[in-house]
Amino acid sequence: MEDKPPITGVALYILTFALCLGTFIQVLDMTISVVAVPYIAGGLGVSPNQGSWVITSFAVSNAIMLPLTGWMSKQLGEVKLFVLATSLFSITSFLCGMAWSLTTIVIFRIIQGAVAGSLIPLSQSLMIKNYPEEKRGLAIGVWSMIIVVAPVVGPIVGGYLTETYGWPWIFYVNVPLGFLAGFLCWEILRERESTIEKHPIDFTAFLMLIIAISSLQIVLDRGQQDDWFNSPIITTLVITAFLGTIIFIVWNNYSSDPIIDFKYFYDRNFTLSTLSAAGGFMFLFGSIVITPLWLQTAMGYTALWSGIAIAPLGVIPIFLSPFVGKYMHKIDLRLLATLAYLVFSGTFFWMTYGNPQISVGQIMLPRFVQGFSITLFIIPLLSMALVNIPKSEVTSATGVYMFIRFFAGGGIGTSLFVTLYTRRQAFHHSNLVQNVNFANPATPEMYRLLQSYGIDGLPSHAFVNTIVDQQAAMLALNDLFWMSAWGYLAIIPLLWLCKNHGKEQGHVPHAEVRAVEG
Repeated sequence: MEDKPPITGVALYILTFALCLGTFIQVLDMTISVVAVPYIAGGLGVSPNQGSWVITSFAVSNAIMLPLTGWMSKQLGEVKLFVLATSLFSITSFLCGMAWSLTTIVIFRIIQGAVAGSLIPLSQSLMIKNYPEEKRGLAIGVWSMIIVVAPVVGPIVGGYLTETYGWPWIFYVNVPLGFLAGFLCWEILRERESTIEKHPIDFTAFLMLIIAISSLQIVLDRGQQDDWFNSPIITTLVITAFLGTIIFIVWNNYSSDPIIDFKYFYDRNFTLSTLSAAGGFMFLFGSIVITPLWLQTAMGYTALWSGIAIAPLGVIPIFLSPFVGKYMHKIDLRLLATLAYLVFSGTFFWMTYGNPQISVGQIMLPRFVQGFSITLFIIPLLSMALVNIPKSEVTSATGVYMFIRFFAGGGIGTSLFVTLYTRRQAFHHSNLVQNVNFANPATPEMYRLLQSYGIDGLPSHAFVNTIVDQQAAMLALNDLFWMSAWGYLAIIPLLWLCKNHGKEQGHVPHAEVRAVEG
């Protein structure tokens, strides 16, 4: 494929659409179910916290398969793998919509996440290799726009489909889109297949990776519910995750066919940029997941309006991403990422002042501002991570980068935020209830006020409890925003430990472009 001339004309636009569509449905599916979790949980007869498995099961299996992208693309060819992945994604999406229990939907989501794991690095690689050299920066900008916008569009689409047609349609919608992306890609690129190279895979290392990550994720998801180390199951899983991780690292390091090539981490830029992106994505994705949950369970919002409330995150990236991808080689990338994290920190501090009377406009405004940060940290950090990676290793290195970033965000971030939200809500509820007693002079006055509005007797107690629940939920959310604000500030020093590959070294217009150009 690399000996072929770049694609031009209408075919280039169709290819861009197909590859971006494949990326879009994969990233979209990470958040499209966020607002539907209460509906899915209700429909399947489980709690909303248990329903969060619909999100984490997809994220974890998706993350596990990302490092295998390089190996699979060499076995099958990048074009065939992309077409196969989009087709299987469509089929498993249909199965998710047909699920009849929490167990079945989690199983189908695990399979769906696994088959979709290669779509992001493949779409990026295929776009770069088939674009004219002078347009590659713009191509990456467009591709990156999809990456940052899709997670925000997801809750809106999910909310609309859930309310209008029912939650299964958040999965059914993927079926035609996935097949269309695969068909168009095959029609244009079937004569441009990458070189096939047969390499064995270390199944022992792969098994250890699955055991370690799955055990850790179950601990994060069920730890709160099962009272952590007071549960023998949780204790056993923690030990399993620890031993599995140690065995995987040692075995993989000495394997002739490693699942994750640790040599990438010898590069300072790759290691620090990956860690910085993982931390930033964890706080961002955690807030994206927990906000609709708070709006629906504590504030009475519908699925659609909870999605609309966080939608402004995606407005700025739509317009800014192509320009960042095209012109960021003229600016120190560390400066762009630092600015992004400072804005993130400032907006999260801003959101810590929320109260139960907050309007939808007050919820949307700081998230609109965060749109600048999303664009300025996702694209530059990926560039800094891959800037020293050889041309032949870009797909594999991107898979490792995405694996860590997605697992930190979709796996750890979701579980951490849901767990902390539940714990902090219970903590604040307990403290607030202690003050609602008749030894407090304000309590009788409050009840007299309620009676003046026609609320008395037992209903007034229920009404007061509802107010306490709302206050506790709001305080818990504010705590999470406070933690996120300080978390972004703590990451900034890591950015400046990276080597500068920005304006002073202008021969690096973009990490992936440099890798392709050699």
